[in-house]
Amino acid sequence: MRRTYAALEWIKQAWLKKGLWSVLFSAALSITLLFQACGSTVPIADGASTDSQTLTSDTTQPEQAASNNTESTAADPLLQEHDGDKPTATPIAMAEPAVPVSGQNVTYATIDGQALTGYLAEPETPESESLPAIITIHEWWGLNDNVEAMTRRLAGEGYTVLAVDLYNGEVATEPTAARELMRGVMDEPGPAQDNLFQASEFLKNEYNASALGSIGWCFGGNWSLRTGLLLSSELDAMAIYYGRLILAPEALDALDMPIIGFFGEDDSSIPVEDVNTFEQVLNDLGKEADINLYPGVGHAFANPSGQNYDAAAAEDAWEKTTAFFAANLQRS
Repeated sequence: MRRTYAALEWIKQAWLKKGLWSVLFSAALSITLLFQACGSTVPIADGASTDSQTLTSDTTQPEQAASNNTESTAADPLLQEHDGDKPTATPIAMAEPAVPVSGQNVTYATIDGQALTGYLAEPETPESESLPAIITIHEWWGLNDNVEAMTRRLAGEGYTVLAVDLYNGEVATEPTAARELMRGVMDEPGPAQDNLFQASEFLKNEYNASALGSIGWCFGGNWSLRTGLLLSSELDAMAIYYGRLILAPEALDALDMPIIGFFGEDDSSIPVEDVNTFEQVLNDLGKEADINLYPGVGHAFANPSGQNYDAAAAEDAWEKTTAFFAANLQRS
């Protein structure tokens, strides 16, 4: 009931801030995800888990949280993938961008008196006054040094890049804390959707973005996909790094931009059959999608500050990501 009230209240507030079409689509997305979180199921394909099942595992009721934290990590695939992991800064994680960039903390909107803050990076010597822009969405750890470094690295490729903060300034350094922060967003996704809408408006209005893309990792990979659904008519390119997937064709049909995705075959939190189903559904819908599945690597293989980092897969994914954004955002 608390989640139902929160979703309806967000829809009411959003109505006052956005155009009719944007609100109607956001409301439909919120209600769809709300029913999924409440445990309803949608038949997708034999042998493939649905996004509703995935969301149910992410949205455990608060009174269950304490007991869940004491359970074996085998009961939570994402927690298992991060077992013993810590986001530790390394020289690779702090790699310098291709050209000098400037980075700063920014406030990109204020909603109901609360400032939305993030991290913005752009080339020190931009090639034009209106660069294409990218929204980066953090992993389940939060907006930490690693995400800021990746934001600078992307900016070095010729973009204005805004790293949003869906945790309101909180950052986790161990897996159980990260899981609770993630659950807080998944329980009430409306504010996160509004956050991402405001980020896109900020980049368009304040930086005159000539095109707009999104990219996210882990928790942020799922939210990059959701951003594609929320901003389907505004987003020009979308990248997903090992984010949990939405498989319902009726939802994915709303995507109206090129998509690239990166997943590990050994990632127990995102079954290979889900990745294959996701790719098949997109192909059946006629979407432009490039889905990459790396053998022998697990979750978070592209995070150089984590224990699952795989240099070869990460570098290949990076090269494909930069080529993808260049082809779809830097069109002349």
